[in-house]
Amino acid sequence: MTEIELAGDKVKLSLSVDDEGRVGFAGLEIVGAAGVGTLCRPYPEYAAPVVEVQLAGDDTMRHYTCHGATQAGRELRYVSHELEGGHLILALRSARLAVKQHFKLAGGDMIESWAEVTNISSSVQTLEYVSSLALPHIDACDYAPWDRYLWVNVPVNSWCAEAQWQRYSLPQLGLHRAYEQPLKYSAALTDPKFRRQNLNLFTSGRASIASSSGMSSEHYAPLALIEDTLNQLCLFFQINHNGAWQYEINDFKGHLNLLVSGPTGLESQWYQDLAPQESFITVPVAFGLCSGDRYAAMNHLTAYRRSIMRPCADSTKLPIIFNDYMNCLMGDPNEEILVALIERARAIGAEYFCIDCGWYADGFWWDSVGEWQPSTQRFPSGITKTLDYIRAQGMIQGLWLEIESMGVKCQLAQKWPDSCFLLRHGKRVVSEQRYHLDFRHELVRAHADAVVRRLVEDYGVGYIKMDHNIDSGVGTEVDASSFGAGLLQHQRAYLEWLDSIFARYPDLVIENCGSGGMRMDYAMLQRHSIQSVTDQTDFRIMSAIACNAASLVTPEQAAIWAYPLKSASPEEVVTNMINALLLRVHQSGAIEELDAARLALVTEALSCYKVIRPDIKDALPFWPLGFATIGEPYLSFGLKTDQKLYLAVFRGEAASDVVSLPLPRSVENAQVLYPHHATESYSLSADGTVLNVSLSQNFMSRLFVLA
Repeated sequence: MTEIELAGDKVKLSLSVDDEGRVGFAGLEIVGAAGVGTLCRPYPEYAAPVVEVQLAGDDTMRHYTCHGATQAGRELRYVSHELEGGHLILALRSARLAVKQHFKLAGGDMIESWAEVTNISSSVQTLEYVSSLALPHIDACDYAPWDRYLWVNVPVNSWCAEAQWQRYSLPQLGLHRAYEQPLKYSAALTDPKFRRQNLNLFTSGRASIASSSGMSSEHYAPLALIEDTLNQLCLFFQINHNGAWQYEINDFKGHLNLLVSGPTGLESQWYQDLAPQESFITVPVAFGLCSGDRYAAMNHLTAYRRSIMRPCADSTKLPIIFNDYMNCLMGDPNEEILVALIERARAIGAEYFCIDCGWYADGFWWDSVGEWQPSTQRFPSGITKTLDYIRAQGMIQGLWLEIESMGVKCQLAQKWPDSCFLLRHGKRVVSEQRYHLDFRHELVRAHADAVVRRLVEDYGVGYIKMDHNIDSGVGTEVDASSFGAGLLQHQRAYLEWLDSIFARYPDLVIENCGSGGMRMDYAMLQRHSIQSVTDQTDFRIMSAIACNAASLVTPEQAAIWAYPLKSASPEEVVTNMINALLLRVHQSGAIEELDAARLALVTEALSCYKVIRPDIKDALPFWPLGFATIGEPYLSFGLKTDQKLYLAVFRGEAASDVVSLPLPRSVENAQVLYPHHATESYSLSADGTVLNVSLSQNFMSRLFVLA
């Protein structure tokens, strides 16, 4: 028996190689914890594969839908391993495949995992599934029923209702125990009588969550938190991919397995033909284990996300962006109306000014986008005059693009060959009167290069809002084994193109927008310094989204709209602003129509933000009332630094004027940071661990600083 270990400061991964060369997990444990701090222990009489591979033609090894227990995975045997600089490469081999399974220590005490599969046979092998991460036995106890102490926290994402966490038991996700009572399986399974009487060593259930298109967070964000409330442990993972992905929890011998992958044959119509000596690399997954609950896991995830972000000034300085879209021009700009907005934006303290959609078309523009040439009707003096005026007012100028889309009425779309677009069954994929470009095609990349070059070098643009409003579906058949394989190749080609743009223009800021938060993942956010979290237009619903935004992205990347209207009450203006003040400010709204009192509240908020923002990039999020849910009577979100706590509290429709907010540590004093005119009462508990706040009316909010 050979033992292999990958040990970090707080987490250790152990593997074992038996006498037959089968490699299995020996444990995933928190360093310094004993017994209950260990998951992924080996099954008796069975070494669960460290990578699951389903090949076409193989026995599925189970009589129901599941990605585990693959024949090709079981055939793999140990060859060698390398461990250098916290990176473990495990070499495995069978008669058909050579696999390198990677485990790499990463920031936030997490481990990154991915697999590289090579066909070493003399014939084509077709992959139908490959795991990026395959963890067995993720329940810590042999004696307690996991359906009573394990909870799966899933971030449900939908347009204008992003980051809405749901906490499920496994039965609620369709996975029930097959045994009436808990047993010590390691002893019982060696008893032949027990085995004869208990043939159902697994159920037909599984808890499966997936995304099948190029909108990686269209329905769910690509991560999950698995809480063990019995042992106070949390297993968590994040899929760093901008396309299709899937994870599942299934059962075997009374225990639970976790499988995480990119696209799959079952969920996203992916399969990949491998010619002899051809290889395939899975999408990367980061995972970790910590003591405590889901909020403790968030500290690790935030640290990890920061460790993989592309360094740039925007992530450090957090400039205030004014964007003319939301509850403002709404895609109908022109040079005359923009002058007043630009001047007012500068006066309230904006540092970037982005002209959003519509600048490239005379009228209705949705189905004609693609050439990205300025409208001469909207900008009769030329768009550079307006952009130069933004610069003259001391702001960085920005423009909106949707570079992966081309409208069905765009002239280029009529001239280009079909191979420039995603195709299925010989037809171009159409989504809301738009075609989806394929970034594997040289003509597409050259066109995108030319557009960005013109905006940056000819127009002087320093900020691009890069949107993505159409659904690719499962992918394309062009030069691909399957629809899903074509989509994966396109998504990877897009990332390569994006890397080339940042290499060429390192100071350029490109906002990641996927119709709000529909492509909110860390394949994209390793590269982009800022993420549009949502397209929500109602400031009251926005509060719940804003409170949870830092659970999906770092606070310094999470851009939230603040968009007070001229009809807004003073408290509505205040809530609009507090929604964004602990994250990134996307200022908009009818600011040129606000009266002096309302405008003063906006200006005060942005001045306050400039005091707060140096702390945001290093602060960790906390949630005194738990993750927010749309419609709750009270919501709260905070940031903690070594010296301070910043805390936003929002009242919705509530019966009580008073809310008590538990704090992550004891403090000695508290004060309202914004707005300065606040007269509401508040107090600290005797031990300084609870802030009691009185808010006198529905839909109002306050921002506190505590030390």
